[in-house]
Amino acid sequence: MKFGVVVFPGSNCDDDMIFALRDVLGQPAVKLWHKSHDLEGCDFIVLPGGFSYGDYLRSGAIARFSPIMNEVIAHAQKGGYVMGICNGFQILTESGLLPGALLRNTNRQYICKNVYLKPVTADSLLTRGLDMHKAYQIPIAHGEGRYYAPQHLLDEIKANDQILFKYCDESGAVTEEANPNGAVENIAGICNAQRNVFGMMPHPERACHPMLGNTDGYELLASIIEKVLI
Repeated sequence: MKFGVVVFPGSNCDDDMIFALRDVLGQPAVKLWHKSHDLEGCDFIVLPGGFSYGDYLRSGAIARFSPIMNEVIAHAQKGGYVMGICNGFQILTESGLLPGALLRNTNRQYICKNVYLKPVTADSLLTRGLDMHKAYQIPIAHGEGRYYAPQHLLDEIKANDQILFKYCDESGAVTEEANPNGAVENIAGICNAQRNVFGMMPHPERACHPMLGNTDGYELLASIIEKVLI
C-alpha cells in the first residue's frame, strides 16, 4: 500500500501525515505537488489539513481546481482510496467527491482543542478496526468545520450508513454540549456511498505517537493498514 499526500499552497499538515504513515505505521508515503498530474503509483491519496490557498473565497474552493485534483477525482471514480482531513475534507466536498458542505463554526471562531469521537459504523476502512463503544480523543483545528447537508441529503447519507464519526463526550454520549462547531447531528466524518472516499474534520495524525501525548489517532490510521493488507 503506497500513500500519496497532496501538498497545496498553504497545506501545513502534510509533514504530520507523512510522519504518521511512513515513520509510525511503516508504509511507503510520498508527497504529491498540487500542480502535478502524476499520482506516482499511489494506492491511497490523502488530502491533508491546512489553509490551501489561504482559505480565500471559502475553504477548499480554490484547491478543488488544482491540476492534481483531476487525477484524484479520476482515482476515486475508479474505486481508488481517497481521504481528506480537515481542509482535505473541505476540498472533497467542494469537489463533489463527498456530499454536503463544511460551513463556518456556529461561534464564528477558530477552534483548536481535543474532542471526542464516537465511531458510528463498522462498515468502512477507517472504522472497521475500532471499538464501536469507545470515545476516541482526537484534536480539531478549524474555523469552517460545521458539517451541513439538507434534510433530503442527510436522510440519504444515513440510509446508506455513510456517517463515520460523531462528536461525543468522554463517555461516548452524543450530546449537543459535545458538538464543538454546530455540525448537523454532531457529524464529524463521512464516506461516500461507494465507501472508498473518506472525510473527517479531526486530525488523527496529530494523535498517533506517545510523544504527542495521545495515540487514539493511531488506531484510526492503523485500521486502514490492517484491513487493506488482510
